[in-house]
Amino acid sequence: MPCAALLLLLLTGTDPVAVGLGLMATGLAAFLLAHSWLNTLAGLEAELRAAAEGLPAPQHDPLLPAAAGVAEAASRLTRSLARREALVSQLRRTDAAIVEALPDPLLVLAGDRRPLRANAAARRFFGPGPAPGPASNAVGRAEGSAADTAAFLRHPLIAGAIDRALAEGGPQSADVVLPVPVARDLSTQVIPMDPPLSDGGRLLVVLADRTQARAAERMRADFVANASHELRTPLASIIGFVETLRGPAAEDPEATTRFLGIIADQAERMRRLIEDLLGLSRIEMTEHQAPQGEARLDALARDETAAMAPILAARRVTLEARLAPATARPADPGQLAQVLRNLLENAVRYGREGGAVRLTVRALAAPEGGLAPGVLLEVADDGPGIAREHIPRLTERFYRVDPGRSRAAGGTGLGLAIVKHIVAHHRGQLLIDSTVGQGTTMRVWLPGH
Repeated sequence: MPCAALLLLLLTGTDPVAVGLGLMATGLAAFLLAHSWLNTLAGLEAELRAAAEGLPAPQHDPLLPAAAGVAEAASRLTRSLARREALVSQLRRTDAAIVEALPDPLLVLAGDRRPLRANAAARRFFGPGPAPGPASNAVGRAEGSAADTAAFLRHPLIAGAIDRALAEGGPQSADVVLPVPVARDLSTQVIPMDPPLSDGGRLLVVLADRTQARAAERMRADFVANASHELRTPLASIIGFVETLRGPAAEDPEATTRFLGIIADQAERMRRLIEDLLGLSRIEMTEHQAPQGEARLDALARDETAAMAPILAARRVTLEARLAPATARPADPGQLAQVLRNLLENAVRYGREGGAVRLTVRALAAPEGGLAPGVLLEVADDGPGIAREHIPRLTERFYRVDPGRSRAAGGTGLGLAIVKHIVAHHRGQLLIDSTVGQGTTMRVWLPGH
């Protein structure tokens, strides 16, 4: 084409130099125009790429006004996308903070039931998971944690609720009881997410711990049943002696004095029984919550042995105390003092009159006899002992090996039940060993040093 144009110009008599200069000017103009457009397109590509990656837009100076308008539009689009991305990020952080602060455990599951995320309450409940990184929200099972995540999700009722939620697309519920380390009564909601969450989450699993509320319901029923059973005898005795004092014994000073003493004893028995029932109910209400603080077990034992002086003298029992420094942690000092009191009273009241009781408190620096390092409390007597078949039931409410002897000794039948629940509250162990004719040893292991 250039050659044909040049030949045409020559045939028409046009100056060849002028023709060459014209062609050069035309080529230069075409080159500059193409270069400008290519630069503009490169700038547009850079701005769009920066917008897609959330980076600041590069600065460039297009040569053509039309290209400048397109570049400005791309810049506005970049700024708008950046603002939208910042808003979305802020909303995500706000949502995550709200979920993290929820008091109930919450899990986010993938469609294959794999846990993706967990809020702080769920991580406390299930324990931290094995996923790496300090910011991981995975869950698993920590030593001493309340539950195993995998075992929880495999529970037939939970698995069934997840299946129904995925199949039907609607919320499902299930009530389950997890037995470790203390029974937890949970109400669970499984909520399908459609569309899925940004991390692929298909299901929300929300757990509500109903342990305390349902324990309160059971305790109210137990209190009524136990109180009606155990209070009936002393109450009937009091009523009977009052009627006697109103009738035949009204003019008999000696009988009046004797009957008033019996009434006072029965009233005192009722008072102790009611106090023990209320105390046991309070302990059970908070048994699933670990105590706070710490307790010097040797100091508590020293105080309780001093308070035992009157009953020791009345029973002519010798108490030998071997108290080494030992600190239980976490611990409630008041509750552990009650454990010491109940165990010592049992050993003195039901041991041999004129016998001996040995109290030992020490720290276990290394595993010993199947027990981990911690604190050991031991109360041993040389009394008649307990037959092996009775030992598993000793911590039941109102269980008595010899009902008549227990009531005569002033017991309510709740002492070891209280000890059992306090030890469970402290995540400890109660061990009972007894041999008929030789005596009984009660051991309490607690975490500490």
